Amino acid sequence: MLSVLNNLLEFLETYYVIIISFNTILILILFILLISVNRNFKKFKFKYNKIMEEAKEKSVEKMLCDIFNYTNETSLKNKELEYKLNKIEKNLQHCVQKVGVVRYNAFEGVGSELSYAVALLDNNDDGVVINGIYARESSTTYAKPIKGGNSKHALSAEEIQAIDIARRAKYQDRSTIKN
Repeated sequence: MLSVLNNLLEFLETYYVIIISFNTILILILFILLISVNRNFKKFKFKYNKIMEEAKEKSVEKMLCDIFNYTNETSLKNKELEYKLNKIEKNLQHCVQKVGVVRYNAFEGVGSELSYAVALLDNNDDGVVINGIYARESSTTYAKPIKGGNSKHALSAEEIQAIDIARRAKYQDRSTIKN
């Protein structure tokens, strides 16, 4: 028995610095954990006290019912807004989203490219192409319906070019553009 105690004493004398260091580190870790738990407890206690102050005026059961009612109302409003948004997005498909403009000289000797072709298309490439032809003595405007990027009416080269420009144009959602 005495030899075991001597061995233990010799072990402690050899490694006492390591043992004390380990214990010190362990105590520091436990102290940091205690501070963290105390901070979280204070936050919880603050929230708890705030709820209990409101509970003095009305019961916790009434408060929970109010919260559930508010949540249900909010959910219904969100569904209504989602329905309206879907309806708007569906209608937006039929609004003018693509524009192509071509200026040109319809007749020799009449400069400054005063004639024009404008294509106004929706998301499905449906819309209209408007062609304004300027001459020295007169000005004429034509409008031709466009369906799927084509027309059942004969199109001039400038009208075809305006439609092609419009079809390549992409609608830019302004909410995603960063300043």
